Amino acid sequence: MTFRDTLGLALRNLGEAKLRTSLTTLGVSIGIASLAGMVSLGVGLQDQFVARFTRSGLFDTITVTPGQDVPGGLATLARGGRRGFGANRRAQRATPSPEATPLRSDLNDGTIKELAALEGVREVYPNVRAPVEAKYGGDSEGLLAAGVPMTAKDEGAFQSITFGRFFTDDAAAECLLSLEMAKRIDAANPQGLIGKDLILIHAAPSNRGVALPAAEGGLSANASRVEEPYRIVGIIERETGPFGGSAAVSGLMIPLGRAKAIAAATRALQQTLVPERATERTYNTLTVKVKHAQAVQDIEDQIKKKGFSAFSLNDALQGAKRGFIILDIVLSLIGSIALAVSSLGIMNTMVMSILERTREIGIMKAIGGSDGDIRRIFLIEASAIGFFGGVAGVVLGWIVGRIINFGANVYIQNQGGTPGNLFSLPFWLIGGAIGFSITISLLAGSYPAARAARLDPIRALRHD
Repeated sequence: MTFRDTLGLALRNLGEAKLRTSLTTLGVSIGIASLAGMVSLGVGLQDQFVARFTRSGLFDTITVTPGQDVPGGLATLARGGRRGFGANRRAQRATPSPEATPLRSDLNDGTIKELAALEGVREVYPNVRAPVEAKYGGDSEGLLAAGVPMTAKDEGAFQSITFGRFFTDDAAAECLLSLEMAKRIDAANPQGLIGKDLILIHAAPSNRGVALPAAEGGLSANASRVEEPYRIVGIIERETGPFGGSAAVSGLMIPLGRAKAIAAATRALQQTLVPERATERTYNTLTVKVKHAQAVQDIEDQIKKKGFSAFSLNDALQGAKRGFIILDIVLSLIGSIALAVSSLGIMNTMVMSILERTREIGIMKAIGGSDGDIRRIFLIEASAIGFFGGVAGVVLGWIVGRIINFGANVYIQNQGGTPGNLFSLPFWLIGGAIGFSITISLLAGSYPAARAARLDPIRALRHD
């Protein structure tokens, strides 16, 4: 028998038992819908997690600190070393290696140029916190204003500004507020602050400063300070900081150029008041932005070799991806339960088909049909059930996923969250689900096919 004859005969046999074939195919489709739905949920959650955190700018960012800033074992890890039991005792007895990288603490403008010259680095900027006193109406509050570079526009917390816009330029007398701080200023109508002025009192060069009485608060009665109006141009939903949401955050953000000028004036003022505390202009931390997230580890190692401490969240992202792979496996196993049950239905359908067609099988063998021909007919029937059940299951899983996703997004929006696509059905998952359905169907139909092929033609012809 040719393959075309075998295929036509198998499909004709399925058509003669439409109800039983339809029910078996429906069972396979439900199993595939369960499997595809579970895996698509895992894939969708992974896409949402990884995409949002990648867009946040955290995983292409390296935070650089002075070599001795992190004490003890953490400093060793930040510089790429490893510690174990007895490491302190061995370190006391060991003689320093001449090849050891000397620790450096010179995080200054020269260091910024040095790190910016590394291949693969997109940008380097300091993390500046400028001490200011903010006044609005009759209230005032001491704050550390965070310096935000202009390149942060449309990145991280600034991807979507709840109200208003981003800074005009690096020297603009403008500021952004966190939603929490805006509510502290005007709890009833925080968005109404857009376009209004927030008075910032801060240190300034002597040619700009004015002496204010100590009774008005501030650094000192002799301090050179200035009052400047900063236009509130935007309010962001959450606070941000150089560590992407850690404790070092600020509800008040100003352009980085402005923050650096205020910090420099504050340092100059401190040196004037306390000359023995005169220090070089340095920064506590630097942020290094890389061009491609894949190069983070290599650039981080280069920075550590220069004697600085450096860390990034790239390892955390890789760990999260591994966690989602495990989640996908678990969801696949759960979804496969329904498919395993449906495979029993395929086996039952094939066995019943053998009983009903025993005499037909005997005739086919009597006129020259081989065992292989009989086996192929039943395997094609099983694979056809698997194929049509797989296609129907993918479609059913997609429809159910869309319905659940719509309901979930309505709930998320009502809770003030950001909607997203919780179910993702990529092409590899569609093809994999259909292929898996065919494979399971073939495995389920292999026993009935072998049983049909082993039938004795004489006994089959005598079967009623």
